[in-house]
Amino acid sequence: MLELRFVFQKMIMDISQLRREYVSSGLRRSDLDENPFLQFERWFKEAIDANLQDPNAMCLATADKRGRVSQRIVLLKNLDQFGFIFYTNTESRKAQDIASNPQVSLHFAWLAFNRQVKIQGKAQKIPSRETLKYFLSRPRDSQIAAWCSSQSSTIDSRQILESKFFEMKQKFANGDIPLPSFWSGYKVIPETIEFWQGRENRLHDRFMYRRTGNDNWEIQRLAP
Repeated sequence: MLELRFVFQKMIMDISQLRREYVSSGLRRSDLDENPFLQFERWFKEAIDANLQDPNAMCLATADKRGRVSQRIVLLKNLDQFGFIFYTNTESRKAQDIASNPQVSLHFAWLAFNRQVKIQGKAQKIPSRETLKYFLSRPRDSQIAAWCSSQSSTIDSRQILESKFFEMKQKFANGDIPLPSFWSGYKVIPETIEFWQGRENRLHDRFMYRRTGNDNWEIQRLAP
């Protein structure tokens, strides 16, 4: 046992010195919009204008009814004055988690700007008419793909997936592709939104918006 433990330890990389300094102009209370959605929109537009790859990529964390946490990257597809919207298969693990525990967390990492945004709140399905509107805006092959995958389930091979795609492509060769009954949009309605700006010597700037009413927010500076 001692010999095996020694071999295992020798295989692990030492990354303790892997670091860089976060150099930026910082974030001050006076920089912030009173509305966190407008502040997010400002940062998000700057990420788009800088041509960052996948600026709408966000990590979605969910927990099942037993408290087991799961994370994955999804894409933000819309934003309004109430919340952040993404789309998924309603039979997926994330959707099943949300059905039993709607408390979720979103995380955006725009590392080129030394910026992060963390959102905590509740996820809920959006109306089917809104889901349909977005579904019809997707590329045709993406619409077909939504019909092919029983998301998060076990499959024996990729060939099965590709065969199903070909089958659905033949089935929907003519006319519009209907919205699958097992596909929906979800809106995350935030309770807190944190804006993080990296600074020198790890003395980062962190500001949290906390909801105090339907349209009211208080802003607090957090220690790094």
